[in-house]
Amino acid sequence: MGKIAFVFSGQGAQKAGMGKDFYENNESVKELFARAEEIRPGTLQQCFEGTAEELKITENTQPCLYLADIAAAIALREEGIVPEAVAGFSLGEIPALAFAGAYSPEDGFRLACARGAAMGKAAKEHPASMVAVMKMENAQVEALAEKYPNVFPVNYNGPGQLVVAGKKDELDSFGKDVKEAGGRCLPVAVGGGFHSPFMDEASQEFAEALKAVDVKQPEMTVYSNYTTKPYTAEVRDLMEKQINHSLRWQESIENMAADGFDTFIEVGVGTTLKKLISRILPDSKVYAVSNMEEAHQVAEEVR
Repeated sequence: MGKIAFVFSGQGAQKAGMGKDFYENNESVKELFARAEEIRPGTLQQCFEGTAEELKITENTQPCLYLADIAAAIALREEGIVPEAVAGFSLGEIPALAFAGAYSPEDGFRLACARGAAMGKAAKEHPASMVAVMKMENAQVEALAEKYPNVFPVNYNGPGQLVVAGKKDELDSFGKDVKEAGGRCLPVAVGGGFHSPFMDEASQEFAEALKAVDVKQPEMTVYSNYTTKPYTAEVRDLMEKQINHSLRWQESIENMAADGFDTFIEVGVGTTLKKLISRILPDSKVYAVSNMEEAHQVAEEVR
C-alpha cells in the first residue's frame, strides 16, 4: 500500500443528521461540538435536524459541514488511521487545515462561520448559481462559457465534469448551448456563484477574518485547491484566494497520486469525492466515512 490521504467533503454534500453519530459516540467530537455550539448557538440543531432549504443557506452550510468533516477525521484518527496528507473540496479545506494543525479546531469553526457569512453576503449582492456540466471536455465547456460575460468555469472536478457559475439568465442560455453540444447540466445545491468573480468581496472580507486567527504552517501536508500543490508558508493568502478562484480538484488529486498517494478516505458527508477520485484514479483505493460504523470498517481495511 502507498500513502493515505484524507479528503474533506465540500458544500453540496450537506444533509440533516450529519455528524450526529460521531457526536453521540465520540467524546472528543462531543466536546468540540459543544464548544462550537457556544460560539454559534443553533448549529447542532441545524446539523442534526435542519431542512434541505435551511442547510442550503451558505451561512448555515459551512459551519455545519465543517463540524461533520472534522468529526469524521477525528474518529478515524482515534481508530489509529493517521494520513500523511489531507485535501479539502472548497469549504472542506477549512477543516483539512485545522486537522493538519494550521489552527485550532475551534478557530477553524470560527473561520467556517466567517467564510460562510462572507460568501452568503456576496451571494445576496451578486445573485448567481452553479451547474455541473457533464459529458463534455473541459475545453468545450470553456469555449461555450466565453460567449457569456457572467458565466465562469469554476470547479474542475474530474473527467467529464466541470462546474460553472453564472447569472441565471445567462446560465439558462448556456444550458441550451450545452444540450445542443451533446452535454448535460445538473444544478448544484449551493446558494451562490462560488469560486468566481462573484466572490471577490467575500474573499476580501474573509481576509480580514483571517487576521484575527493564529494561523501557522500546517504540521502535515495540505494540498491547495488554488495551486493544486502543498500549502506553502503563505497559508492566509491561499485561503483567501481559494474563495474567488477556480477549484482544480482533478489536478490536485493527480498531483497527490504523483506524490505516492494511492489510498483516499473521504471524511464528512456522502460519497461525492469518493466517486470523483475513483474516476480520476481508477486504480486507487477510495473510501468514505460519515458515521462511526464506517470509521470502524475503513480502519480495519486500511490498517
